[in-house]
Amino acid sequence: MKNATLVVMAAGIGSRFGGGIKQLEPMGPSGEIIMDYSIHDAKEAGFNKVVFIIRKDLEKDFKEIIGNRIEKVIDVEYAFQEMDNLPEGFSVPEGRKKPWGTGQAILSCKGIVKEPFVVINADDYYGKTGFKKVYNHLVNAKSKAENGVYDMCMAGFILGNTLSENGTVTRGICQSDEEGYLTTVVETSGLKLNEQGVVEHDDNGTDMDITAESLVSMNMWGFTPDFIDELDKGFTEFLKTVPEGDVKKEYLLPSVVDSLIQSKNATVKILPTEDKWFGVTYKEDKEAVVNAFKELIANGVYKEELWG
Repeated sequence: MKNATLVVMAAGIGSRFGGGIKQLEPMGPSGEIIMDYSIHDAKEAGFNKVVFIIRKDLEKDFKEIIGNRIEKVIDVEYAFQEMDNLPEGFSVPEGRKKPWGTGQAILSCKGIVKEPFVVINADDYYGKTGFKKVYNHLVNAKSKAENGVYDMCMAGFILGNTLSENGTVTRGICQSDEEGYLTTVVETSGLKLNEQGVVEHDDNGTDMDITAESLVSMNMWGFTPDFIDELDKGFTEFLKTVPEGDVKKEYLLPSVVDSLIQSKNATVKILPTEDKWFGVTYKEDKEAVVNAFKELIANGVYKEELWG
C-alpha cells in the first residue's frame, strides 16, 4: 500500500464552531458528523493520513470535537488557511472578511502534504466508490517532472444524485473528451428536477444539454504533491489581477485546474461514481441525510457505531 493523504477543507466551517454550524450537526446514530464517514471511507480505500485545513482560531474547538478522536484511528496533521497568509509585497485589502478561496486552502498544505492527495469538502458525503477510484489513480500517477504534465483526476458524480429536494443548487457540469478526460467545468446555478423529471437551471450562456445523467464535480480532486508548487506560483499571479477595492475575489481550485487543462499542462481523468452525494445545503436537508445514513447502516454499509 502506497502513502496517500486525505485533505479536508474545513476553514469555512464558521466561528460558532459546534454551536449550530450545519457541517457539525450529528448525522449518525452515535453522534457521527459527515466528516467521520468521509474519513472512514478514505482510510478504507487506502489513504493513511488526513490533513485538516482550518483557521487558527478554530484549532482548540476543532481538536476537541473531531481531531483528537480521529487521530486515534489515522495520522492527523493541520494546515491553517489565514486571510493574511500572502506572498511578500501583498496585503489584505481593507474590508475583506474571508480567506482567498479553495486554491489558497490547498496552498496552505505546502510543506505538510508530500504524498499524492485527494481533496474534499468537510460538509459533503461522497460515498465509498470515489475514494477507491481516486486512490487507485493516485498510486499510479506520474509526477510532472516525468513528462511535463500534471497527472490529475476527479470523481464525477451523476447530477441526479447530487440534487436537493429543498431548493436549487449550483454544480460544476463536466465536459470530457472521448477518452474520459476533463475538457472543462461549467459552473451552473439554479439546478433542480421539475415534476416531470427534467433538469431546470439558470441560463449559463452555453448550449450544453444538461440532464440528470450529466457528470458533475463535487470538489473531489486527486493531485500529485508537485501541484502545490503550481498553486504557489499561480497565487502570486492571481493577486496581481485583483482589482483595487475588490474584497471578494477568490483563488479557486477549479479555475486553476481549468487553466492548466486549456494550456495543455494537465490531464484530469474523470472517474465516474454512481454513489449518492449527501450534504446539508438547506437546513431542511438534515432529516433526509440522517435517514440516508440510517438506510446505509441497515444495508450493512456502515456499522451503527462507526468507529466502534
